[in-house]
Amino acid sequence: MKIGGFYSDSISNGEGWRAVLFVSGCPHHCLGCHNPESWDQDYGEPYEENNIYNQIMMNPFLDGLTLSGGEPFLYCKELFSLVKRVKAKGLNIWSYTGFTFEELLRWAERNSDVQAFLKEVDIVVDGRFLIEKMEPKRPFRGSSNQRIIDVQASLMKQETVLYIA
Repeated sequence: MKIGGFYSDSISNGEGWRAVLFVSGCPHHCLGCHNPESWDQDYGEPYEENNIYNQIMMNPFLDGLTLSGGEPFLYCKELFSLVKRVKAKGLNIWSYTGFTFEELLRWAERNSDVQAFLKEVDIVVDGRFLIEKMEPKRPFRGSSNQRIIDVQASLMKQETVLYIA
């Protein structure tokens, strides 16, 4: 797995102060994507979990970690340990995905890595970016079809629960 970048602090990729990890590799190829170089899974540098984790732990102001891309859900197995370690330190996890939440749930039914990963993620911003539905003033998403979902509440209630940021 390769990463296209890492920000040790950001206020635009989820609620609060966040570290942001951009993974490489994305099957969606959304027209107008703000990060098209991330479509190539060979773009960037090799993922080094301990390096990323240590950078996160060095910033006492962080509220959480955001996974972006590329498509983070292609790498549930590779990212699971980092996400678990970060959550154990009291930080929350946001993940962007081009998949809908319902697609992720169906995938999780047949893939234990996706299932385990979803149990660690707090918030998912789902859906492909659609340039014809672009709304730049919407917080934390680029197009009106994308939703901010409270994953843990959704899993508990067995229905999609929107998060109000």
